[in-house]
Amino acid sequence: MSESYFAPKGGHPGQETLLTDRAVFTEAYAVIPRGTMRDIVTSFLPFWNGTRLWVLSRPLSGFAETFSQYIMEVAPDGGSERPETDGSAESVLFVVEGEASLSVAGQNHALRAGSYAYLPPETDWTFKNNSKDHVRFHWIRKAYEPVKGIDHPDVFVTHESAHAPVPMPGTDGKWATTRFVEPEDLRHDMHVNIVTFQPGAVIPFAETHVMEHGLYVLQGKAVYRLNQDWVEVEAGDFMWLRAFCPQACYAGGPGPFRYLLYKDVNRHMPLRPAGRFDPGS
Repeated sequence: MSESYFAPKGGHPGQETLLTDRAVFTEAYAVIPRGTMRDIVTSFLPFWNGTRLWVLSRPLSGFAETFSQYIMEVAPDGGSERPETDGSAESVLFVVEGEASLSVAGQNHALRAGSYAYLPPETDWTFKNNSKDHVRFHWIRKAYEPVKGIDHPDVFVTHESAHAPVPMPGTDGKWATTRFVEPEDLRHDMHVNIVTFQPGAVIPFAETHVMEHGLYVLQGKAVYRLNQDWVEVEAGDFMWLRAFCPQACYAGGPGPFRYLLYKDVNRHMPLRPAGRFDPGS
């Protein structure tokens, strides 16, 4: 599989550019096109040096409920000795451009485009760009939901090339998922996978399910069905899908359509809003 992934570079459009774009924000879904990821909308984080980021999602009333997702851009010699300030957060890092060094509990891992790291809560890790170019990576964070009697997941660092895509049954390999965690591993309460559609492949029904989604288009283009609307998306676009938002797609070609997919999994549904009732009080 090609290790070519779209990464934003920032900048600003010229004054002669028309406002017209594909950005959409609804109660059921949002589309954040790559053209909106400009210098003016970057943010910064405590204890990160030479680093800026684009925030794609965050827990917010009427928006994402279970996760946050950033595109991090780290300059040469940039990084952090204290990257995570929330001890309850678990993380997935997925590198889309450049090279860097990830240190976990004193063990160093060389990262490059296609590298994937899972970091459970309360993990001691650091990140450093020792190269001469910027490194850009996705950082997906979720408050881990522990279950008594089930261990926390282990740290692991791998690469997309080490995981064969699993074809969806009945699709002749035209629709496949690269899984970094086995679905039946109940230690994990989120999955971050890569989904690949060959040109012309489709999701042939309106998927309607409880999992919330974040989808970042790594390669290609498609027409995606979101709730009642068909929208065009391309490499560099981000989509958020609320739980139960109907979804489907047609891959447009000429090359594969691929996206990084977040979903929450493997836990009971909460039966009351957070903070409404504490049985231990």
